[in-house]
Amino acid sequence: MKVALIHELLTMRGGAERVFKIISEMYPEAPIYTLLYDEKKLGDWFPKSRVRTPERKFRSNNHHRYLNQFPEAVQSWDFSEFDLVISSSSAFAHGIITNGKPKHLCYVHSPARYLWDRTHDVLDRAGKGMLGPIKRRYLERIFHKLRVWDTESSARPDKLLAASKEVQRRIELYWRRESEVLYPPVDDSWLESGSGSGSDFGMENPDYFLIVSTLVDYKRIDLAIEACNKTKQYLKIVGEGPAINKLKKIAGPTIEFYGYRENDELKDIVANAKAIIFPGKEDFGLVPIESMSQGTPVIAFRGGGALETISEGRTGSFFDEFSSDSLAKVLTNFNPDVFHKDLMLSAASKYSRKVFEDKLNNTINELF
Repeated sequence: MKVALIHELLTMRGGAERVFKIISEMYPEAPIYTLLYDEKKLGDWFPKSRVRTPERKFRSNNHHRYLNQFPEAVQSWDFSEFDLVISSSSAFAHGIITNGKPKHLCYVHSPARYLWDRTHDVLDRAGKGMLGPIKRRYLERIFHKLRVWDTESSARPDKLLAASKEVQRRIELYWRRESEVLYPPVDDSWLESGSGSGSDFGMENPDYFLIVSTLVDYKRIDLAIEACNKTKQYLKIVGEGPAINKLKKIAGPTIEFYGYRENDELKDIVANAKAIIFPGKEDFGLVPIESMSQGTPVIAFRGGGALETISEGRTGSFFDEFSSDSLAKVLTNFNPDVFHKDLMLSAASKYSRKVFEDKLNNTINELF
């Protein structure tokens, strides 16, 4: 069977890219189609020799500049030589045209959130400043056109897999389509015995909370920083992204930034933390699973995919409002000793790579 793979943007190492990496390893001969590709950041995950980009080259990795051009770009790809296309979609990849040959299986991380449940937040941020009203009106027109395209193109895949029940709910709400849930897997290295030695790598202030995340606004890392500023708790932040300078400006003396870390070192940082803070409302979230695999509890916002993976009082705790005060209250009273490591390891094991691959293969077999 001849297979093609699609992931709309290969420009950063996030949770969606980690899932797509596993899919690409399942089909090592399959070409990878993407709208934007950053070889420096992702060349070791997705070699340039496998990557195909549109004939019309986009000259910048700032995808916001090309939103209204991406639908035409994904529709221009010809997949007639393939038997199966697996798309990994957060905005545009589901909209490819196959006309029934090949079969199209779409793994949906979420319908584009800036077009649906986060539209007003995005427009409000864009509307600030001297040119804000102009930017807002421009985006309102673009978003309206994209919502129409997004809804119409959602009918094109032969089958949809949702990354969580939360995503499944959005697919039904916005696209009026049924889907099956297939939770993302953690890398097997997180579930191996002996991972996470607990070495602190000489870090100062070893009694710390931890964030592991792409540094973008909607992850709400600002809430964790503000809460730790108020409570004088030590917080270490692992990750990279466009919001880093903004976050550093509000960070107090107890906040440390550690940049991007590979798995072996990251596991030790996670294993040594009091808890992982997961402050955004996420589609699913691999970080809580990775945290539990190291016997480290999670403090998360009570919403989104976290409700599907975290058991309150057993593997983690929740805060109820998107406010630093709500999170600070939990941090102040948090006792990591009440959580049982065996329960956390058992919870993490449900998200193994084998479970993911078996379900994906079964779904593909059902298509043919």
